[in-house]
Amino acid sequence: MNFTELNISTSLVNALNDLGFTQTTTIQERAYPAVMSGRDIVGIAQTGTGKTIAYMLPCLRLWKFTKEKNPQILVVVPTRELVVQVVEHVEQLTKYMNVRVVGVYGGVNMIRQTPLIVAGVDVLVATPGRLLDFVLNGSLKLKSIKRFVIDEVDEMLNLGFRPQLIRIIDLLPTKRQNLMFSATISEELKDLVHDFFIEPLEIEASPT
Repeated sequence: MNFTELNISTSLVNALNDLGFTQTTTIQERAYPAVMSGRDIVGIAQTGTGKTIAYMLPCLRLWKFTKEKNPQILVVVPTRELVVQVVEHVEQLTKYMNVRVVGVYGGVNMIRQTPLIVAGVDVLVATPGRLLDFVLNGSLKLKSIKRFVIDEVDEMLNLGFRPQLIRIIDLLPTKRQNLMFSATISEELKDLVHDFFIEPLEIEASPT
């Protein structure tokens, strides 16, 4: 499918064209209408299938400009490398939009990252531990989150992040959309979905 068939804004189409992307991958084609419907989503997709764009495109399409400084979209990933990667994708996609994206992760002094959050952010990408650091010290408020994405969930659970994930979920507004992406479905992941997601729609993509 061509991206122009997805009812995305001109600014997003132009950004995709700049990246040389015209055709969707399977997960992008399936995720877009699913996320746009507002339902909770569980996406099964390997790394390399284009899933970051699969969830970011509809999230950015649904994003609305506000003068508020608190993030509307929260993406939680297991590693620093993934934070950097997702931030880069968002920056590329929002080239023609007025969206502020910030990435935070551990292993770096918080003092360096705090001004970025305090200045205002629309899309926040974070590792679980560092996200909680900022919430607990009061420099970050999660009350405006409309879309909560957990990417590479299987890896996150393997690394023992389940307690932090549950803590983050407890801090989020009850009225929100949950999106979860994983390469595999484990029993632990099923439990997490069962406990926190509302009638999730499952979408799957074979590697392309």
